[in-house]
This record gives sequence, structure tokens and C-alpha cells, in this order.
Amino acid sequence: MSGLNGRVAIVTGGGRGIGAGIARLFSQEGAAVVVNDLGVGLDGGGEDEGPAGDVAEEITRAGGSAVADHGDVSAPATGERLVRTAVERFGRLDVLVNAAGILRDRMIFNMAEEEWDDVIRVHLKGHFNTIKPAAAHWRDRRDPDGHFRIINFTSASGLYGAPGQPNYAAAKMGVVGLTYSCANSLARYGVTANAIAPVAATRMTASIPGDRKKARTVTEDQRAAENVAPVAAYLAGEASDWLTGRVIGANGYDVSLYSNPEPVRMLSGSSRWDTGALGESMERVFRPVVTRKG
Repeated sequence: MSGLNGRVAIVTGGGRGIGAGIARLFSQEGAAVVVNDLGVGLDGGGEDEGPAGDVAEEITRAGGSAVADHGDVSAPATGERLVRTAVERFGRLDVLVNAAGILRDRMIFNMAEEEWDDVIRVHLKGHFNTIKPAAAHWRDRRDPDGHFRIINFTSASGLYGAPGQPNYAAAKMGVVGLTYSCANSLARYGVTANAIAPVAATRMTASIPGDRKKARTVTEDQRAAENVAPVAAYLAGEASDWLTGRVIGANGYDVSLYSNPEPVRMLSGSSRWDTGALGESMERVFRPVVTRKG
């Protein structure tokens, strides 16, 4: 029996790249899939029903179950419709994958307000717009053993702070915080929430000069977007109940577990700190950690 047999998933950004790879593998593993993709360009401009429709048709021709949705995830109505479509068309919803996104890269001192707002709206608000109705649906199910899954997408851009992507980095770190919150709040309803930080050859990464340099150090097969799909497929299955509130890295054939933030050093005082004494203590105790190499 396939690992996702009988499960129903929504995959946003499912018309191209990583999202399309996830939708295809989910279907091969036995899941029915709602494939969402607005079909926009990298910067969010234009619309094309082709990508989502093509992936859904490909899945159907191969004997799977899929339906296409062409909505904009930055609109709350799209998230509500996706959940409703999954339930009405396939009878249930088990998995939500948020892979949709756009880029508006620019250094912070050159970035227009619109470029900031658009990326935050699609990535961070887009995650909220799908998670809210899915979480409400699962809450109403009141099934603590439901094996429900939220799989979000963050990025090394946020985890490490890409200099030319302040909007994207902020959105992707916001996704991490949202993932932690959902893991903590929805566990009682049988929901796990995790985020994947992928490295793969996609339209997005091809547009980043630094990433093109990295592309020369690994093979084309290692950088294929499809390499991320098995990580999502495992997280989507019932066996992954033990894993929630974490960031999983997927880079070629390598899969990694990121540590969650935790204090590494602490200063404890007996009264309000004097600025000078605090500075001296921070330099003595914190500075070796901050400047440590390797």
C-alpha cells in the first residue's frame, strides 16, 4: 500500500518547480491532490491557468485524482475555496502544502514599498490564508488522531539572511514563526506543522546570481526540484506524527534537521544592570560565541 493512499492534499504553487514535483509524487503515493497555481511570473505579474491545469491533467491521465485551482493565495477567499474543494471533491482534507511564492529582489536601500508588500503578502499572508480555513476544518473534526499535516516552505534566504532579499527573507522567517505557532496550537487537533527549507534548481533560484554559482558545484540531478518531494511526502504521511514544529532542510540528496532557537549563553544579575558592567560582561561571555569560527 502506498504511503499516502487515500489521503487528500492541497498543494499551492503546484503548477511548477517544487510544488509540481510534490503534487506528482503525492499522487504516485496514492493521494488525491488539489493543485493550486495562479500561473504568475517570478515577480507575481500575469496569470496563466496552464501550469495548474497541466499538472492536474497529467496526474489524471496517469490514473490519479487531481483538480486544478487557479486562485491567488494572497486572497483569503482562495484558501477557503481550496479547503472547500478538497472536502467536496474528495471527501476530506489531510495535508496542506504551502509552496506558492514570488520574488522581488532588491537591496534594502533600493526596495520600494510595493516590492516589500507584495512579497510579504504572497508568502506570509498566503500561508495564513490557507492555514486558517484548514485549521478551522480540522478543529471542527475534533480528531486528535487525525494525522493532519501542515507543510510550509521557508528558505535559507531567511534562515541566513540573503543580502539582496530583505522582503523574501523576512517573509520566510515569518513562515518559521507561524509554523512554530501552529505546531503548538493545533497539536490537540491531531495536526503537525513543519517547514521545509529547500535548495533546488527552480525558476526562483535561477534568477539569483549567487545561487547560479552554487549550481556549478553539484550535478543537475542533485539540484532537481523533484528531490524535495520525498521530504514532503514523508511529512505528509501518517508515520510522521512524531515530528512537528521543526525546519527540515532539503538540498540535493541531503536532508537536514535545523535546530530550534535556544539561548546559548546567559548573564544573570541581582539588580538592574549598569550599562558599562553589562557591556563588559557581554563582551566577556557572549563575544567568544559570536566570533567563534567553524
